[in-house]
Amino acid sequence: MSVTDCLSIQLYTLRSLEDLDRILDVAAEAGYRRVETVGSQLDDAARVKAKLDARGLAASSSHVSLAALRERPEAVVEACRTLGITDLYMPAVPPEDRDMAADGWRAVGRELGQMAERFAKEGIRLGYHNHHWELQPKAGPTTALELLFEGAGASPLTWEVDVAWLVRGHVDPKPWIERYRNRITAAHVKDIAPAGQNEDQDGWADVGAGVLDWRDLWRVCRAAGARWMVVEHDKPADPARTARASLAFLNGIEG
Repeated sequence: MSVTDCLSIQLYTLRSLEDLDRILDVAAEAGYRRVETVGSQLDDAARVKAKLDARGLAASSSHVSLAALRERPEAVVEACRTLGITDLYMPAVPPEDRDMAADGWRAVGRELGQMAERFAKEGIRLGYHNHHWELQPKAGPTTALELLFEGAGASPLTWEVDVAWLVRGHVDPKPWIERYRNRITAAHVKDIAPAGQNEDQDGWADVGAGVLDWRDLWRVCRAAGARWMVVEHDKPADPARTARASLAFLNGIEG
């Protein structure tokens, strides 16, 4: 796959535009051909599919809430079929659970692993997307993320590695990517502004404008098995500009 073939943009990046038509117009006008949908968009998959089709867009993948996975898995499967999605990622445990003890994280991993086995029978890969709080030690030096994958065991649970959140969690992402490369199917491509900059954007930056070496990290993630490379910015000041600038940078990394 070339950069274009594996590149997507997480629509969370464009959420401040509010209107889905406007959001998809901005993604298409910036030059993207694939988008990663948010969980709520699975609830109206036929409508979303029609809007994607009208712009020559396709869904690479989607986030899905833990509640939806627990309460309406059949509807999630049907939405994936409608949108042509075969990669799903649970983006975060509920806020009230993020300080769970070690056993809680193992239990979540076990539950997600069981769900992944069921979704695999439908031709869908289910994975987990990290933030920084999973890097907190919970059992001696063992982190929540390690406990989650330990709980998942030999299940087909995958990982959408959010590299910048690993860095925000004060770890070198490369050893983590190497350690869990057998689970990686996607990566979030986002950047961190230099210290003291972009404070109105929670310290995030357009891809290529921050401190992360995405020329190197792109290759590391792809070599580890990331099928989808998904641009994201958690709080852009100008979402359209972020979409354009990030794509322009990424289009040049293999030139």
